[in-house]
Order: sequence, then structure tokens, then C-alpha cells
Amino acid sequence: MAAGKQSEGFCRVRKIKVAFATLLCVLSLLWLMADSLLPEPLGYFSFRVVFIQYSGVISIGLMSVAMLLAVRPGWLERPLGGLDKAYRLHKWLGITGLVSGTLHWWWAQGTKWMVGWGWLVRPERKASAAQALSGFEQWLRGQRGLAESLGEWAFYAAAVLIVLALLKAVPYAWFKRLHKGLPVVYLVLAYHSLILIKADYWLQPVGWAMGLLMLVGSVSALLALTGQIGRSRRVVGVIKRLTAYPALQVIEGTLQLEQGWPGHRPGQFAFVTSDHREGAHPYSIASAWNPREQCLTFVIKAVGDWTARLGDWLKVGMPVSVEGPYGCFDFQDARPRQIWVGAGIGITPFIARMKALAQSPGQQAIDLFHITREYDQAALDQLAADARAANVRLHLTVTPKDGRLMPEQIRAAVPGWRDARLWFCGPAAFGDALCHDFVAQGLPARQYHQELFSMR
Repeated sequence: MAAGKQSEGFCRVRKIKVAFATLLCVLSLLWLMADSLLPEPLGYFSFRVVFIQYSGVISIGLMSVAMLLAVRPGWLERPLGGLDKAYRLHKWLGITGLVSGTLHWWWAQGTKWMVGWGWLVRPERKASAAQALSGFEQWLRGQRGLAESLGEWAFYAAAVLIVLALLKAVPYAWFKRLHKGLPVVYLVLAYHSLILIKADYWLQPVGWAMGLLMLVGSVSALLALTGQIGRSRRVVGVIKRLTAYPALQVIEGTLQLEQGWPGHRPGQFAFVTSDHREGAHPYSIASAWNPREQCLTFVIKAVGDWTARLGDWLKVGMPVSVEGPYGCFDFQDARPRQIWVGAGIGITPFIARMKALAQSPGQQAIDLFHITREYDQAALDQLAADARAANVRLHLTVTPKDGRLMPEQIRAAVPGWRDARLWFCGPAAFGDALCHDFVAQGLPARQYHQELFSMR
């Protein structure tokens, strides 16, 4: 891997890369404590037996953690760097679980086909000495046929649902509807795994770990199926005010909440539901929290099917549900200087932070670089006023007139950039390029923060 790609990946996902690798290594190590990929005697069919067990442990283990992350556990946000990072890990776990599941399926089912086609000759089974089986082992053996059949069809369903979830061409609403089938599929795969994992494993650490993971995954799946995800963090309210910026294709909405919102830090986001058929969508919060007013402001750009219809759908006085807050893009650091780069609608978390600084000034020197293709004088005047009130230096780049903002322009405008933390929110490709360039010029990667606001 090239050095640039290494720094890019490190900037964006260092915590979840560590979590992903650790989980994969721990599952593999626990399995190797109980079995081996080099059975004696080593042959195709003897290897098939142990590899099916190994790939099954990896698949259901990763899917169990993915199911846990799907219910948005607040206690995992900070260790993983925010819910946006947790969702990225959820995606990786799903893909890797599908890959290992495909290998598992092929060695199990494909071998049967190859024997049927005459490509392989199955060795004769030696008669085993009669032995007394416990009631649990007898029950497991009696379930094997059903578990194999259900597991095979659940694998086909999981493969289709995961592939469709990865296709950006599938609209978000359909993505959410299709994704609701995965908890059912997971429960079937958990039953399949419970029955077909070697009975000996249950007396060893790998079995204890798998039992715990499948229990956690199954509880998470049931929470998802019964609509309990985020329920304890939901607050109802009404739309208090709407302002449209047609030139920017942006709507600013202020919500009046009922009691129950715990407050938020600038830079966090929430899931907002205004149409139960459409469901909740995540939006960055564009206001500081004032417990006396109990209001939240969101700035939403028409970038998809649903957001393009919001201008016609939303009305003052309409009831809404808000779930959150989530995210760790919260500007918390002790550096004397910060550099903010907000591209397009990525300016939203910086607006919230400036609102907070206007109420409670800080000591840091802050430079905000805002890049936009569209021009709306009223919106830019409001942004400039927010920057003045927060004592933030605003640098505006309107790309049709000024061209692209280059990293060297940022460094020229902020001579002390090496002592700063850089906070970026905007298109992922731009953020990756910016991180790569700054790290190559000497900025420690840990001083670069990037919001991964893609929830799929």
C-alpha cells in the first residue's frame, strides 16, 4: 500500500481499523485454541471439516457485532470515535462476514456439488464406536438437518440484502426497508450456528465467546424488529420556523422540543422523523443548546430523493421526532489553534460551534475555510455574522469564481498550522486528499478529524 493511502486511511478510520483487526484476531485466536487448520491427516475433506467450523465462527462472530452496532449503543460511541465511525465498522463487518460466509457456504455446499459431479470422491466413513450422548448432544444432532437447510437459505437472503445495501443506486428509503430483513436473517443464522458449532467448543473459550456474541446479537436483532432502536433517546417536538435558501438548495428548520432532550455538543447530529413512512434521517445540528429555549436548528441540503422533497413536505407546526444526540465531532481539544474546513453542507457543525462560542467565548485561535459552489448573499452574510460573533476568522472560497481551495492556501493563511488541529466536514474524497497532503507536510494524523457522515 502506498504511503499516501496509509495516511489517508489512518486519518479517517484509525480507531475502527484497530477495532476491526482486534475482533478478527481475537476470534481467530480463540478458535485456534480449540482446533487447527492443519488436521491430521491433512486432506481436502479433513481440512473442509475444520475450515467450515472456522469460517462459521468468523461469520457469525462478525455479524453479531454488526448487529450490536446497528442498535446505536451510546457506550460504544466514544471508543470508536462516534456513531459515524461505528456505522463504517458495521459496514466492514457486514462485508467481511459475507465474504467469510460465502467461503463457508462454498466449502459446505460446493463440495457436495463437486462430489455429485464426480470431481471429488468422498472418503468412506469409518464406523464409530457407540457412545452415550448427553441430552444436549442428542438434541443438537436432531436439529442438524433443519439447521443446515435454514442456514443455506438465510445465507442467500443475507447475500442479496447486503449487496443491495452497498449499491448507492438503491434509494435510501428502499435501503432502510430492505435492511429491516437482516435481523430476521441473523436470527436464523444464529440458530444455524448454535446447532452446527462443534459440541466440544462449548466447553472452551471459543464457545463461551460465541454464546455471548450470539446472545448479544439476538437481543439486538429483537430490539431492531420491535422498533426499539434509539427509543430511549427520542424526544418529540414541532417545527417552529422554516427558512429556504433556493440558490443553495438548502432549508433551515428550527424545532421546538418538549422536555427530555439531554443537550448536545456542537458538531453532533440527530435522527429526525417527520414522516413515519419515510423513517428517520440523520442531520447535523446547526445550533448551540440553550436549555431555556429547548430548540434545535438543522440545515438540510437537497442531495437525495427525500431531502429534495422536504421543501414541499415540511410545514410550520408539523410534529417531528428527534433521536440523539450522536457523534464525537465535537471540537474537544486543548490545542491553542484550530483549523476548520467546511465544504458545502459540511459547514453545518461549524455553524453550531460558532453559535456556542458566541455564548461562551473560548481561548483558541480559529480559522474557518468554507468552500461552496453556490452563492447566496443572505446565507453568506449570516455566516460572516456568526464568525464575527464567535471571533472566528472566515475564509470564503466560491469555486466558480475562486477555483478550488488548495492545501497550500490553508497553510499560507495559517502560519501556525503545525500546532493546530484540523477539523473537516464535507465530501469524503476532498477530506481524504486534504488529510493526505497535510500529513505528508508534517501534521500528525491524530490532529486531523474528519466526519464520516455516510450512513451506508
